[in-house]
Amino acid sequence: MSAEIAVTGVGAVSPAGIGAQACWRQVCLGAPNAAVDPELRGLRPDFSCRVPEFDAAARLGAGLARRTDRFTQFALLAAREAVTQAGHDPAGWDPAGWDGTRVAVVTGSAFGGVGTLVRQAGVLAERGAGRVSPLTVPLVMANMSAGQLSAAFGARGPSLAVATACASGATALGVARDLLRAGACDVALAGGTEAAVDRLTAAAFARLDALAPGHQDPAGASRPFDAERRGFVLAEGAAMLVLERLADARARGARVLARLVGYGAAADAYHPTTPHPAGLGLELALRRALADAGARPDEVDHVNAHATGTPLGDLAEARTLHRLFGATPVTATKGALGHTLGAAGAIEAVLTVLTVAEGLIPPTANLVKQDPEIELDVVRDAPRPARIELALSDSAGFGGQNAVLAFAAA
Repeated sequence: MSAEIAVTGVGAVSPAGIGAQACWRQVCLGAPNAAVDPELRGLRPDFSCRVPEFDAAARLGAGLARRTDRFTQFALLAAREAVTQAGHDPAGWDPAGWDGTRVAVVTGSAFGGVGTLVRQAGVLAERGAGRVSPLTVPLVMANMSAGQLSAAFGARGPSLAVATACASGATALGVARDLLRAGACDVALAGGTEAAVDRLTAAAFARLDALAPGHQDPAGASRPFDAERRGFVLAEGAAMLVLERLADARARGARVLARLVGYGAAADAYHPTTPHPAGLGLELALRRALADAGARPDEVDHVNAHATGTPLGDLAEARTLHRLFGATPVTATKGALGHTLGAAGAIEAVLTVLTVAEGLIPPTANLVKQDPEIELDVVRDAPRPARIELALSDSAGFGGQNAVLAFAAA
């Protein structure tokens, strides 16, 4: 099958707002979104990046909201936006004009319905087994974001859920791309979603010294590539993309935002939580994505970096990017959005698609003084106009997971 894959729709739910354009505007402003979180009161840190003003019942209906965990709700809302933009938008969100048996869904999440799990564990401890919700299992299961999307859109092709920690959203897009290339579907709805901002997850990451510590200014705590970075800020959100073979998209007159021309994945095979100090897995994934795209390192115009704001992770990634791409402009959007875990790779894919489509590289929020050991051209302070023919978005996760997506201009 044709290797040319088109992105025809994007949707996002993020701490910068609901909708891909809302997210794009805030990220381009370099506006951070971390704030004190009442649900984390008493913990250190006690702040996060939450999706603002999210009312699941108002947006999805009370019945569907009751039957879904927050991570699935985010995915449903992002998917609606992506499908609408792609041009499949009849009443009831049951796309006409596509054969549902040829539509695949691939979602990624690191934690699934952990919020429901934590709440129901509390119910069990405090009120007994007879008061545990009978919906607990279908709300918690990590595949339910894919299952609910399949039902919502009449998508009866392959329905898959992947878990590669904080690379999950990027991995989902790579798997969807492979399904299209293999002829297993004609349309793929793919991305990542996460709603793991809860006391247990926050406390667990804090015990790993992964989170930015208590900060007088929570908005300034997420500092990718900065000399004062101390860890990431826990966040939530989702992004979904509609992928089609380029020939099919053009035949139906769809607007092509960008082309997904390459995907690479590799493992560090090193440590459960610490990245390889030389970035060997990341470099292998980057080279595989370039080879898949038929491109050389010197043809890359931009990299959207994983860059969570951790001391070791940012440095290992920066050295790898410098080794391969030299002075290629880099941005790190977690300064604005925090770390959305399994959704991050998909949200950053949407932002990379928009960077390609708009010819504008967003700045890295909270980059005040760049670490002198990080020898990269990191975009800061303001968006940078640029003609971008080829851009990469790289993601990494615990377990040594690495995934890289290559997007080209339409």
